[in-house]
Amino acid sequence: MFDSIHEECGVFGIYENKTSDVAASVYFGLYALQHRGQESCGITVCDDGIFRHKRADGLVSEVFSREELDKLGSGNMAVGHVRYSTTGGHNHNNIQPLVIRHIKGNMALVHNGNLVNAPELRRSFEMSGAIFHGTSDTEAIAYSIVRERLTSSSTEQAVERAMPFIKGAYSCILMTATKLIAFRDPDGFRPLCIGRTHDGAYVVASESCALETVGAEFLRDVDAGEIVVIGKDGLQSIRTNCTNKRNICIFEYIYFARPDSVIEGVSVHHARLRAGQLLAKTSPVDADIVIGVPDSGLDAALGYANESGIPYGIGFIKNKYIGRSFIQPEQHQRENAVKIKLNAVRESVAGKRVIMIDDSIVRGTTSARIVKLLRDAGAKEVHVRISSPPFLHTCHFGTDIDSEENLIAGKCRSTEEIAQYIGADSLAYLPTECLGELVDNRFGYCKGCFTGNYPVDISGAGSKNKFDEKIHSAESAQ
Repeated sequence: MFDSIHEECGVFGIYENKTSDVAASVYFGLYALQHRGQESCGITVCDDGIFRHKRADGLVSEVFSREELDKLGSGNMAVGHVRYSTTGGHNHNNIQPLVIRHIKGNMALVHNGNLVNAPELRRSFEMSGAIFHGTSDTEAIAYSIVRERLTSSSTEQAVERAMPFIKGAYSCILMTATKLIAFRDPDGFRPLCIGRTHDGAYVVASESCALETVGAEFLRDVDAGEIVVIGKDGLQSIRTNCTNKRNICIFEYIYFARPDSVIEGVSVHHARLRAGQLLAKTSPVDADIVIGVPDSGLDAALGYANESGIPYGIGFIKNKYIGRSFIQPEQHQRENAVKIKLNAVRESVAGKRVIMIDDSIVRGTTSARIVKLLRDAGAKEVHVRISSPPFLHTCHFGTDIDSEENLIAGKCRSTEEIAQYIGADSLAYLPTECLGELVDNRFGYCKGCFTGNYPVDISGAGSKNKFDEKIHSAESAQ
């Protein structure tokens, strides 16, 4: 369990009507989505049915040099993925795109989300002789589609038939020899959108900010439950599995997405400003300056300052050459990363009563270190305001919160006790009842990690590393 919220994954795909350097387009798209996953990445190019791919641990800029992109060659389609593992641990076979070669052709799959029935699906396939190479739930999605493809007239029909058996969160792009197929779970937990470039290429991405990176104009979001098929005849939609419900993860707006993205018609920047404004109304405090913890606390801090009339200031300088601290796989590495990640601006906070806005508190140790930075820089008072409610429950839909016993909000008896633990003069969270106002109450959203009320049945869900447990660990859990 890390001391912060983890990104999940980012997906990107492009379909051109001509042969071109599609790998470079995916590279730039993944670069824009790097905030969603910094553990590993991959790109697969389709050149008239021939698949070439590269997958490796590391950041996009580390894995894909110009030489590596040239090796992928040209094509008319490509898909890419940036990953932080939710189901399935640090295993090279889990790096996406997942390339499958089956009796009816090749396909490459990229997936953002997390299935709640992955163990059940996996066991069903294994009992019929299937062999799994990795431990991620993406393989279960791939097997589900391949199974249906054997008796379907097309891959999109196979996806349509497989979706009712796949439970949980999934925003996927599937590339075949001739088509790009994007599909999203019926609850729409994770975002997925479509754009088009000036020369007619279609682009699919987790966030709209990635479309802009390759010069594509945003067309629309993929609807919850929708299958979008992109081929030589243009774009087609299959809506058999669509419902009127939407349960997008509210934390996409609070933390995950880039502030310049627009998801389901709501600006992420606007949602975070709104969170800060609501915090100022529900948890006011006398102070001299409002500061935000980079990056996702900055917009909320500006909203708090605007609503309260207390001046907004720059309280921290972030080292732009280091990723978010939790991305380091080992605890001691994460602690070292935090030490060089932020510096407090002494001139802004010394001798002042400071309101510090952050997006969340998980275990509390990182928050304690950040508060100490302000104290060491001379802050007279530190009042912490959090732009989300307290985490009390696990997430089963792609956010890596899977150990309730480690969540500080569950271990401590009161907010005052948490404030004492992190060294703050006061602490307040965004009230749960205010979450709908972040998205202007336009649609439903998932808040299960705050309330324990999940939109779908999670009884079959397991831990993040359920397929990576040692024998004795698995036996003791039974």
